[in-house]
Amino acid sequence: MSRSTRSWAGLFGAAVGILTALYVSNSQAAPVEFRDLRVEVVGEGRPVLMIPGLNSAASTWTETCAALQPGVQCHIVQLPGFAGAPAVATDNFLNGMRDRLLAYLDDRKLDKPVVMGHSLGGVLALQMAAEKPGRIERLVIVDSLPFLAGLRGMTPEAARGMAAGMRQQMLAGTKEQWEAGTRQGAAGMSRSPANVERVVAWGLASDRATTAQAMSELWGEDLRPLLPRITTPTLVLGAWAAYEPMGATLDSTRGIFEAQYAGLKGAKVSMSQRGHHFLMWDDADWLVGEVRGFLAAGR
Repeated sequence: MSRSTRSWAGLFGAAVGILTALYVSNSQAAPVEFRDLRVEVVGEGRPVLMIPGLNSAASTWTETCAALQPGVQCHIVQLPGFAGAPAVATDNFLNGMRDRLLAYLDDRKLDKPVVMGHSLGGVLALQMAAEKPGRIERLVIVDSLPFLAGLRGMTPEAARGMAAGMRQQMLAGTKEQWEAGTRQGAAGMSRSPANVERVVAWGLASDRATTAQAMSELWGEDLRPLLPRITTPTLVLGAWAAYEPMGATLDSTRGIFEAQYAGLKGAKVSMSQRGHHFLMWDDADWLVGEVRGFLAAGR
């Protein structure tokens, strides 16, 4: 490629980036407040509900939403109690958020939306699809499993007991223990140290009671019996590289994902080569390419 051609290509790429940013900025309305949820609506077109994970801010999805433009209307959710958002008192966080999110789809009259969820958000997406079969057009699950405690070889009964003890311990810890646990939990979540610090800041800004309740439910619930009820085409995007020092391989981790999603008919599992848990940051081009291809197949 000649120097002039490279220069033209660079200018063209910059122009596309600027136009995309302007499009997203001009298409963004004031956030919607709905039953303790705060939802940013960005863009016009096919509705895509984006749910972040435990302790995460809605901005988890900002770059992904921009990369999917044009033709997509992102509904980016901020869950209560996480990353500084006001908390709500609840003894069943996941089911409560599931019901609020389904009600939001109805309130906004979003017909056959796509639902994307990361981590805890992926669990909520599965619960939504199981609760209302046929309501959601497509599911994208990002690094989330229906039975997290299965990674430790636990039975569902043992997982419930462990989760109850985990919740009590999290609530009883000192401020210093809480901060240390938050930092330990964030380690390895991204290949970027700056992004790891971003996750730490979100965790420290989150409501401890909400985090403890949600974490205990994540570890104590086994959603695998619900999977046969899901009729929605599903794409599962998995990460493995953070666990390589502990002996994990791409193939062994893929096997875990495929076994856990065996009850979800037709689910497609795709694994990132090198990304860590926040795949939308660590392997952004790959994730957007997978999502674009999956959504295009449903049109």
